[in-house]
Amino acid sequence: MRLDVVTIFPEYLEPLNVSLVGKARARGQLDVRVRDLRQWTYDRHNTVDDTPYGGGPGMVMKTGPWGDCLDELLAEGYEEGASAPALVVPTPSGRPFTQELAVELSERPWLVFTPARYEGIDRRVMDEYATRIPVYEVSIGDYVLAGGEAAVLVITEAVARLLPGVLGNAESHRDDSFAPGAMANLLEGPVYTKPPSWRGRDIPDVLVSGHHGKIARWRRDEALRRTVANRPDLIERCEASAFDKKDRELLSILGWAPTADGRFWRRAHDVEE
Repeated sequence: MRLDVVTIFPEYLEPLNVSLVGKARARGQLDVRVRDLRQWTYDRHNTVDDTPYGGGPGMVMKTGPWGDCLDELLAEGYEEGASAPALVVPTPSGRPFTQELAVELSERPWLVFTPARYEGIDRRVMDEYATRIPVYEVSIGDYVLAGGEAAVLVITEAVARLLPGVLGNAESHRDDSFAPGAMANLLEGPVYTKPPSWRGRDIPDVLVSGHHGKIARWRRDEALRRTVANRPDLIERCEASAFDKKDRELLSILGWAPTADGRFWRRAHDVEE
C-alpha cells in the first residue's frame, strides 16, 4: 500500500517510523511519503490560509496550494504506475471512522491524506477531487483537534495492521473489538497472561481448563458483559438473530429483551447486577 500525507507539520508524522507501521515501511509493505504543503506556496510568507468568506473567526486553508500539490502528487503516482488513489480527509464533520471502514480502506492500494488546520480546507478542493477519485471524509470522534495529523496516525495504524504480513499472527485481529463477523458490534473482553496469581488476584479458572469450547463461551460472555456496560448502543444496533441461545440468556440476565421488530431494548427494572 502507498500512503501520501500532505501537511504543514511534517514532523508531526514521525511516529509513522516506529512500531508496526515503521516495521511495515522497512519491509516495503507500506510506502509512506510525507509532503509539506508549503512547498506549493509562492509568496515569501508561504501562506496556506486566508480569511473566510462570509466573515467569522478563524482562517480557511486556500485552494491554490492544495490543488497544485494534489495535481502534482497524483500525476507523479500515475507516472510510477500506481492505481487510482482515494483521498482521506480527517474532519470532525465526516463519517465516523469504524473498523468496517478501516477494512474498506485497507483494500485500497493508495491513500492520500489531507489533514487540515485552522477552520479546514476550502470546500471546493473536496468537490473538485471528488469528480476524479473517491473521497472519504472521516471523523475519529465527536471532538475537535487542533489539526488532522493525529487522526492520520490513528487511521494509518488501524488500516496498516490489517494488511497481510504486518501483524506477526495473521489471526490476531479476528477477535478484535468490532472485527467483522461475530465481533462486529461487540467489545473484546478482558485478557490475561502469566503469572496465574498476582497480588491476590487469580485469573479465571476456565482459562486454564484446557476446554476450548468453555473458553470460547467465556470470552463471548465477557464481550457481551463489557459491551452492555460500556457501549449499550452497540447492542441496540444488533438484530436479535445476531445472538445465539446462550447470548440471549446472558442478555436477559443483564436486563435486555428482544422487541417485536427483532432488536433489543434494555429493561429499566428487575435487572440482575
